[in-house]
Order: sequence, then structure tokens, then C-alpha cells
Amino acid sequence: MSTQALLRFSAPLIRICSGNWGLGLQKPALRLPGMAATAVQVAGKKDCPALLPLNERELEEQFVKGHGPGGQATNKTSNCVVLKHVPSGIVVKCHQTRSVDQNRKIARKILQEKVDVFYNGNNSPVHREKLEAERRKRERKKRAKETLEKKRLLKELWEASQNITKKRTEAAGVPGGFRE
Repeated sequence: MSTQALLRFSAPLIRICSGNWGLGLQKPALRLPGMAATAVQVAGKKDCPALLPLNERELEEQFVKGHGPGGQATNKTSNCVVLKHVPSGIVVKCHQTRSVDQNRKIARKILQEKVDVFYNGNNSPVHREKLEAERRKRERKKRAKETLEKKRLLKELWEASQNITKKRTEAAGVPGGFRE
């Protein structure tokens, strides 16, 4: 069933919570009454339940002072989260917001994606999504290059036709500004 077909139903959507919802690792799945509980993409949001789950016992978390612009607010508060996945040795540092809780959630999400790429390699959904984005970017560049080439050729043809009409009018003895 497509996303638009799901949104046409008049029945209310029911929210189902599953997994480690408190950590923000998995988003709740939405379903219609009477429909099997599956992850549904709604309004263009992608849900990636295929990522490897993180075990909290395998994580080391530190809070350090941030860096970058912000002056006193950055230099005096320890709201930068450094999260290390001990088995793989992957370290993530997150200081995207001023909130420690938000930085913790963002760091866990980034670490989960990196750990999944580390263990699954090319089979990871994150890696496949990155390759797909690169392919789309190459296609956009190729289309833009082709469009510019067509415009250049069209301009050359137009200029050539202008030169031909100018030569014809001069050959006929009509002054340059008085053409029929």
C-alpha cells in the first residue's frame, strides 16, 4: 500500500511504540486499525529499522566542553557528548545543540549508523543511501552539463542565422536597420 493511499483513509492512525523508544533509537511505527504492525513511511520520512541496535553496556559516554563560536556559553558548559563504542573503537563527538539530552540522542544515532557501516559494510542501508545520493548528484550534474551544451549550440545557431540574414539584406541593398 502506498503512502498516499494510507493517508486517504478516514480512520485515525494508531501509534505503536517498540524497542528502545526512550533512547530515541527507533521511531514509532504508524498503522491503521486492523492492519498488521509494520514500519510505514509517512510524509517522506525514512525509517531505518534495519540498523544494528546499540547495547548501552558497550558504550562509554563523556561530557566535555564544546568548541567553536558561542563564547562564554560554549567555554563554560560541558554539553558536548563524546560517545565511544568499545568493541569497534568508534568514537563520535556531538556538539550540535546547547542541550545535553539532544546531543546524546544525536550522538547515539550517528554512532548507530557508523557501527552499522563498520560491521555490515556495503550491505548497510546507510552506505546504500549514500551511494544512491552520490548517483543522483552525478545525474544532476550530467543533466546540467547537457542543458548548458544545448543552450550553447542554440545560441551559436541563432547567431549564425542572424549573420546569414544580415548578409542577405546587405546583398539586396537594404540598409541594416530597415528589414522587412
